[in-house]
Amino acid sequence: MKRFLDCSSSDFSKMTSKELLESIGKSEGRIIVCETIGIAMPMLGDVTNAEFVAAMGADIILLNLFDVNEPVIRGMPEVSPDDTIKEIKRLTGRPIGINLEPVEQSLSSKEGDNPIWELTEGRKATYENVKKAYEMGTDFIVLTGNPGVGVNNSAITESIKMIRENFGDNILIISGKMHGSGILSESGEKIITKEDIFNFVEAGADIILMPAPGTVPGITMEYIRELVIYAHNLGVLTLTAIGTSQEGADVDTIKEIALMCKMTGTDLHHLGDSGYLGMALPENILAYGTAIRGIRHTYHRMALSIKR
Repeated sequence: MKRFLDCSSSDFSKMTSKELLESIGKSEGRIIVCETIGIAMPMLGDVTNAEFVAAMGADIILLNLFDVNEPVIRGMPEVSPDDTIKEIKRLTGRPIGINLEPVEQSLSSKEGDNPIWELTEGRKATYENVKKAYEMGTDFIVLTGNPGVGVNNSAITESIKMIRENFGDNILIISGKMHGSGILSESGEKIITKEDIFNFVEAGADIILMPAPGTVPGITMEYIRELVIYAHNLGVLTLTAIGTSQEGADVDTIKEIALMCKMTGTDLHHLGDSGYLGMALPENILAYGTAIRGIRHTYHRMALSIKR
């Protein structure tokens, strides 16, 4: 199996979920996951944010606020709703995943909150929604929570079990939180603990998501380093995530976060979707990629044709 760094679109299209996981692991912490919001106005108008982040060097694309019942990615050619993910994979040549939210109850309010974050039925981590996502061509599911939704770690564990029991190894599961998601008892260092990681792995998670150092109060490089080592010892990969709008910070800050994440030993690096609203700032994607893998691999991903 080739390492992800050397793979082209045709390689990704033939990979099983386990092969994709192995390919990521072989790349030694140099894979960038960029989150985008399809319902937001694209930064370039008639070009999807997914295509934009791919052009700036994103290796993997994560669709946030993607409703499997009403799939929308603005800036994309018109296709059947069921073909939305297949089309964005064709346009970008990248593995594509979606966020689903395993909530016991929604804490979102129509009053006072930005309505874009209000949880819809098609974004919940239910069996029906996972089945639809899988049939649409989704490569991986991220079980996490958006701001104020109210996702707790016990609900994530139950959702992992449900997906693994019903879909086997046919889809990758990434699980964890990048901020408190409205649960005050699971904020700061309690966002994710060794106990949570153990429960996620026992339930069947492939990759553990945790906040990037410096992005949440109390989350240091040393703390995340300890969690990464623990997860690796359990045989799973890790993803450090910028989920607090610092994907819209200055380039120097982004480079500092990138190097701290690299020092934790993480396997994947995530940049969130709110540089403005919809994706990270393009210059920050480029700066992050250059910091963790250098110009050669960054430009290689940017230049490699999706027709290869």
